[in-house]
This record gives sequence, structure tokens and C-alpha cells, in this order.
Amino acid sequence: MSAAVPSLRRIRLVYPGFRKFTTSANQSKGDHNVKPLKGIKVIDMTRVLAGPFATMILGDLGAEIIKVERPGRGDDTRAWGPPFVGEESAYFLSVNRNKKSIAVNLKDPRGARIITELAKVCDVLVENYLPGGLKKMGLSYEDLAPAAPRLIYCSISGYGQTGPHSLRPGYDSIASAVSGMMHITGPEGGEPVRPGVAMTDLATGLFAHGAIMAALLHRGHNGRGQHIDANLLSSQVACLTHIASNYLNAQKEAKRWGTAHESIVPYQGFKTRDGFLVVAAGNDQQFFNVCKVLGLDALIDEPKYQTNTLRVQHRQELLKTLSQRLSEESTGEWLERFEGSGVPVGPINSIQQVFSDPQVRHNGLVQEMDHPTAGPIAVPGPAVRFSGFEFDRPSPPPTVGQHTVEVLRNTLGYSDQEIQQLLQDKTVEQQQL
Repeated sequence: MSAAVPSLRRIRLVYPGFRKFTTSANQSKGDHNVKPLKGIKVIDMTRVLAGPFATMILGDLGAEIIKVERPGRGDDTRAWGPPFVGEESAYFLSVNRNKKSIAVNLKDPRGARIITELAKVCDVLVENYLPGGLKKMGLSYEDLAPAAPRLIYCSISGYGQTGPHSLRPGYDSIASAVSGMMHITGPEGGEPVRPGVAMTDLATGLFAHGAIMAALLHRGHNGRGQHIDANLLSSQVACLTHIASNYLNAQKEAKRWGTAHESIVPYQGFKTRDGFLVVAAGNDQQFFNVCKVLGLDALIDEPKYQTNTLRVQHRQELLKTLSQRLSEESTGEWLERFEGSGVPVGPINSIQQVFSDPQVRHNGLVQEMDHPTAGPIAVPGPAVRFSGFEFDRPSPPPTVGQHTVEVLRNTLGYSDQEIQQLLQDKTVEQQQL
């Protein structure tokens, strides 16, 4: 039995300007587009968002990602819909490209032994079980480190591996609430609001990805792996930045401001005749330019608006005047008027408008590929570009257990007889496409 490999008929990266950016660097280095993590193998024992987002980035950078899933239903997010594309949820498709999936029953000791054997030949293991959960299976860092001393073991949890709340299950919305993120998000005078995207999960994934990269460099110095503790609470508290500093250094409690900024005026969204426009005047000259564009030149000489500190003090009166003027014309008309003024402005776009934006299209932020069951799909691509290599030919998100046999045979050297026995005993499963 062999693992099915889908035919990728229509994979491309939309980025019209990038080839010009990279060609000279690639030609001079003669590196044939070798990615920085080529040869690095990652065991991905995560599900939902923070962990899969981190491992997807590692996969984009060239690492081989072996995603370990439960036989049958696999990652929880495979069922998070609608919408579904074929048999897969759009949610799962968004963060699982460039991965191989093996379906392993970890409650079977033979299944746990497969992970132990993988740990010996892989570089990184990422997991997001409840702290102590993998210890019961003999798969904790302390269990694997003696046999795999070079293994970088990254644990992602809600609150950390130790401490009074460490055994609580962690979800983005809970961590967003506990960390204060929800307290500062929402309309002024209104109730707390959950951010529209799971930013706490995503921030944790980014922190975990960076930590893994740092640990790989560290291993290059001392030859040893290590245990990384990444968690939602710490990630979001670290991202409070100036809000945290305001409290820690000036005992200033935060509040919700809607689209506004508590320390800069004007710096918020305004309703136009047909939509919304964000105007961000970060210094006095930009404010004066706003006044010129709006035809409110009298405000330039108004003493109480001469500095940002004064504008913050007289926030309500100033914003009332600006809001009235901005409501008189359409968003498109205002964008044309502000063009070349030096004032940062932008429309509040719908998602449809986002993916019609010429800069979004130019930046290559859509990757298209053919999924073995869902057919043609598109997902947000990598956010960062490199001059030394290009992101090309991503593999589509896998079906559950699509690569079980391939990994057992090619990575661990199992014989066909051993693989057949594991399949027969339901220790592992292989997806038939």
C-alpha cells in the first residue's frame, strides 16, 4: 500500500512584482531557491489554530511538517463549519498547507511508540495538549529528551506548563478575556468585544514560530535541544505593550475606545456618506494637512488645537467638527482628496474589498492550489517575502491520514508487513483517495 499523492494541476503564487525582486539575488547565490528550513523535520501534534499556524509558517520556510491526527475525525477544526469546501472546512484549510498527515491512535502503546521513533529522527515537536497530557503516554519532553537529545520540544497551552491555572483548558476567547484584550476592545462606553479574528491564538503561533527558530540556532551552538513553553496568556499580555506600560508605570487603567486612540487625536474611524474612513494624524503637521483637505483651515490657527496634547484635551469638540465634515462626501471622494497629502488614511474594507485591493493583489497574499477532495482552493499566503528564495508550489492541506503509510515507510523504515499489521489493528489509518 502506498500513500496517495494528489496531482497539483493548478498551483501558483499571485505576486506579480516578486520575481523581479528575487531574481538577481537567486542568480548570484546559485541556491536554486533552497528554503532556510530545508531538511528540518517537524512533528506537529497540535490542533485548532495557534499550533497549526506556527507549524504552517515553518512549512512555508521549507520544513517537512508531519501532522499527527486522531484516526477518523482528525483536527477539531475539520468540523468547524460551515462553510465547507467539499468535505473540508474552510477554517482547517486556512492554516494547514505544506503538511503531511498521519493518523495515529496514541492510546495504543504502539501508536505512542511511533511518535517516540519519529522524535529520534525529527528536529522539532510541537504540541498543544493540556499540560501533563502527553506524560500519560510517555511522550513528554522529559520522556523523549534522553532518546532524542537534539529535539526541540515546543509546548503550547492556555496558561503555561506550571502555575495555579496551568491545568485549565485554554481557548482564544478565554485568554483574550483574562489577558485584558477584551477589556480594551469595543465601542467607547459599550461592552467588551471579542476581536473578529483569534488574535491571541495567532500571536501565540507567531511567538512559538520565532522561539522554535531561535532554538534551532541555539542548537547550532551547543548541539542540544530544549523545551519551549508558549502559552496564550503570556502572548497576549506581552502584546498589551503601551497599554500595559500605562498601567505599570503611571497606574492608568485602560478603557475601550472603539476605533479611536486614547493618546492621539484625530486617530480613528469616521463615518462618510457611504462607509467609513480611518484618519490617523500622528503629528501636528499631519493634523494641519487634514484641516486643509477638509477645507477647515480655520482650525489650523485655533489655539486649543495647536498640539496633540491640546487636541486630546479638547477631543469631543474637535471630533464633532471633523465628523460632520467627513460625513458629507463618500469614502472614495475623500480618498482622492487625501492622496498625496501626507496624511495616513484608509477605508474600512469588507473582506470582499480586501481581496479586490490592488496592493493586496500585488503583495501576493493569495495562494491557490488543488486539494485532493475539495478541488481548487485559495488561502491567505505568507506575509513576509525574502530576496534569497521564493514561496512556490505549496502542497494543499492534507486529508486525515493521507500520508500515514508514506511516513511509516520512508521516514521510519517500516516494512510493508509491519505497516499492514498496524493498519489492520487500527493503530494507524491511511486515507484512501
